[in-house]
Amino acid sequence: MPETQTDQTPAPLSDANPPVGASDAAPEPSPSGNGGLSRGLGLALGALGIVYGDIGTSPLYALKECFHGLHAVPLYRHNVLGVLSLVFWSLTVVVTIKYVLFILRADNKGEGGIFALLELLPKGGSLARVTPVLTFLGLCGAALLYGDGVITPAISVLSAVEGLNTATDAAAPFVLPITCGVLFALFAVQRHGTAGIGRVFGPVMLIWFTVIGAIGLMHIFEDLSVLQAISPVPAVRFFMENHLHGMIVLGAVVLCITGGEALYADMGHFGAGPIRLSWLTLVFPALILNYFGQGAGLLARPEIAANPFYGIVPRQALYPMVALATMATVIASQAMISGVFSLTRQAIQLGVCPRLRIIHTSSDFEGQLYIPEINFALMWACIGLVFIFKESGRLAAAYGIAVTATMGITSILYFFVARYSWKKPLWKVIVPVAVFLAFDLSYFSANLLKILDGGWFTVLIAAMAVAAMATWRDGRKALHGRFMAVSIPLADFLAEVAVKQPYRVPGTAVFMSVSPTGTPLTILHSFKHTKVLHEHVVILTVTSADTPYVDPGERLTISDLGQGFNRVVARYGFMETPNVPRIMVRARAAGLVSDGPSDTTFFLGRETLLTTGRSGLASWRKKLFAVMSQNARPATTYFGIPPGRVVELGVQVEL
Repeated sequence: MPETQTDQTPAPLSDANPPVGASDAAPEPSPSGNGGLSRGLGLALGALGIVYGDIGTSPLYALKECFHGLHAVPLYRHNVLGVLSLVFWSLTVVVTIKYVLFILRADNKGEGGIFALLELLPKGGSLARVTPVLTFLGLCGAALLYGDGVITPAISVLSAVEGLNTATDAAAPFVLPITCGVLFALFAVQRHGTAGIGRVFGPVMLIWFTVIGAIGLMHIFEDLSVLQAISPVPAVRFFMENHLHGMIVLGAVVLCITGGEALYADMGHFGAGPIRLSWLTLVFPALILNYFGQGAGLLARPEIAANPFYGIVPRQALYPMVALATMATVIASQAMISGVFSLTRQAIQLGVCPRLRIIHTSSDFEGQLYIPEINFALMWACIGLVFIFKESGRLAAAYGIAVTATMGITSILYFFVARYSWKKPLWKVIVPVAVFLAFDLSYFSANLLKILDGGWFTVLIAAMAVAAMATWRDGRKALHGRFMAVSIPLADFLAEVAVKQPYRVPGTAVFMSVSPTGTPLTILHSFKHTKVLHEHVVILTVTSADTPYVDPGERLTISDLGQGFNRVVARYGFMETPNVPRIMVRARAAGLVSDGPSDTTFFLGRETLLTTGRSGLASWRKKLFAVMSQNARPATTYFGIPPGRVVELGVQVEL
């Protein structure tokens, strides 16, 4: 598939209206609109592949960890029914009630996810004091999702391939090589985009859920007593009999809801309606049937505890099931990888991540991205995890902390959005949120007990990510403060131009500016050294809106400042990638007086950071910010500016 080269060779410029590209396209119509029954069913089918890949493959390892993991409970009838009851109520309360019925209502112009929820918070007012805390929680939630993005492909693919061990002991030496080969191939194809393989995601997952539901139902009929687990009584009895050990096992039960956050994060791709339809009509019933079928299998044949998922698969269907499970886990991993790419772009637009190379792999779908640096880091991290932990059971100990912490943060942010943005009565908000937090904090507490067993890895990844994001945000703020301290009002500079009447050379000069006010330092430096100005001068600022997309009619604001100067402010949503050449074409079409592309020069600043200043940042954060700034993608590639039309002006800044 050809790539839309958003950050490589820019699209040819002309004064005609440009074709709408992936970088500044308006969002597609909301899938939740009145598109007809067939459209809704099609979106619901697509949601099976993208939204439910992670949670849909949890039966591969969730129940196994309860009865064969590092902290497994004895395989007694009461314990089996208790665990099944915990699984049932976890899926019911956390996924069905919390996410499907409540959290999906918190959309930001159709988009979901931790950043979208953060942007829904009211700015200032009664929340002014707690806003920094909530923002930090949002950064932590995003950072934890990066940890989840590393573990999900590794544990999903490894647990699927381990099914070969059930068929024959001779397969044991090949499990790790096959797993690493699948992971390597998965990350290698990312640069080609997911549009082609995406067409089969939904149908494959439809087969997956149908098959696992049917296998589970078959075994339920062998022991209908497992249906007692629908009652919460077995769950209560489980904790009364197992005490602290029961809490430890709860850390394994939580594996059944991993991927629940994806329902919200991927809402913008399909809409809330199709996601709800897929969950309530197929995914939820299929998962419950399979878990209960595994429970019935454990009661009948305790020896399958080492791998109850494959233990209830008919012997003659074992190899096809391993193949189907591997395809399903690849799909689950693909969904998580795509989510990490999308999350990274949002972080860049919101100013908490350095510029990275973003490639749009489809000219038709806005959300299909490829970020080489992130893809490379994820690939080696996943393969490294497989070799370090070697077994999905050991890797499961590292899984869960990121998911449960993110779910808790989502509940807290949802409370403030519902209470202060939607102005709902306190009692209508606090009751459901209290129930959600009771589950979230219980799961999180149980997973804290797994820190030494591997959970430290997730915490380490998240800590590194949140430190990097917070440092980039605070560093850019400090850098902006330094620039503003030495800047002068634009009115004063224009008055000086009017008095001195410097020589004006033909052409248009575009000066990129972080701030939509004041005089860019690049203009001051250029004028100081050359003593001339271009005939037309454009001060261009690209700002990030607190919405996923910006309507084309609200994209540009053009102000005539006099003396041949114009200020252009371009607004982009946090789900969009700016493209400066297209901005200039649109600005000329809107009446901006400027020359064509061949007579336009772009002036950019390049800062050399010195860590000897008094910005207030800790010394290690200054050094980290300097390294991140040095390795960030140049503005030319990120904004799609033709390299041959750029002049960079260097300046040293003490931070």
